[in-house]
Amino acid sequence: MSGMGDNAPPVGFFIHPDASLHDTGWGHPEHQGRLRAVASAVGQDLLAIDGKVIQVEPGKIEDQDILRVHTESHLKTLRQAVEISTEESRLVSIDPDTIVSPNSLNAAFGSTSALVTAVKMVHGGELSTAFVATRPPGHHATADRAMGFCLVNHVAIAARWLQVNCNVQRVLIIDWDVHHGNGTQDIFYRDGSVYYFSLHQWPHFPGSGSIGEIGEGAGTGMTKNVPVKARTSAIEYCDLFLDNLEQVLGSFDPEFILISAGFDVMEGDPLGDLCLEPEDLHFLTAEILRRAPKECGVTVTLEGGYDPKRTGLGVKAVLRALAAVDLDR
Repeated sequence: MSGMGDNAPPVGFFIHPDASLHDTGWGHPEHQGRLRAVASAVGQDLLAIDGKVIQVEPGKIEDQDILRVHTESHLKTLRQAVEISTEESRLVSIDPDTIVSPNSLNAAFGSTSALVTAVKMVHGGELSTAFVATRPPGHHATADRAMGFCLVNHVAIAARWLQVNCNVQRVLIIDWDVHHGNGTQDIFYRDGSVYYFSLHQWPHFPGSGSIGEIGEGAGTGMTKNVPVKARTSAIEYCDLFLDNLEQVLGSFDPEFILISAGFDVMEGDPLGDLCLEPEDLHFLTAEILRRAPKECGVTVTLEGGYDPKRTGLGVKAVLRALAAVDLDR
């Protein structure tokens, strides 16, 4: 659960072995080297933080878990694309950004299974918190469409899994990717049980995420978008984040928090123009843990981040915050 005392369970780090097999081709920003950089940065740091973080083997996921979020036609389209890719030994473009290779669904479903395993273990008290290095990312995938590098929406599937299997009534999804998570927002836009809170660069891909998008029907008031301008300073970004997080927690009492962590908010990312550093992400993660309700589970999942070395440093910073370890220790 949120916070890590002296006798708390360890923090879990998950990375599915199939996640690195998703091949997007030469020159694509969402390439296999991203995950290798994350695994290298975390692996080198595990000994330094005294066993407070452990690597955990992911479990399995069933189609029914995915179909609580995605349509059957969506899965059929993805499987057909994989079949063509396999039979013709080529990459298949779902759209100009989103590529499918023979192992893409193994990677996507494996990553989702890792996230579901993580939230199950955090909710059950086996882990205090967890970080899941998912690939490909997920927050742009809608119920019936793959887009923006994303095939399935890992965080949405995990939220539904918690609600169905753990009787979790209220889930907060925090999205700090440089791009707005249009898929996650769309999936829960009319849902009163899942709150979606996003800070993102504006204007930017995919074009959604205005302040006026607040949800509809039962979900009215359950979406909070905070667009920020390019080159917003880290200090201003963090102030905006925490001010709005306080508003969210003042109106919504989550039983579980899922963080869609995009490391493309960091200075120098080729697909973003924001200014955060690893220490800022360490600070924000620690503040989420500090401000979360006492019995609230917290799990982080990887979204964007397209400078592999910087992404690895950012993930290491977030993991250290989850484990209540100083960044410079």
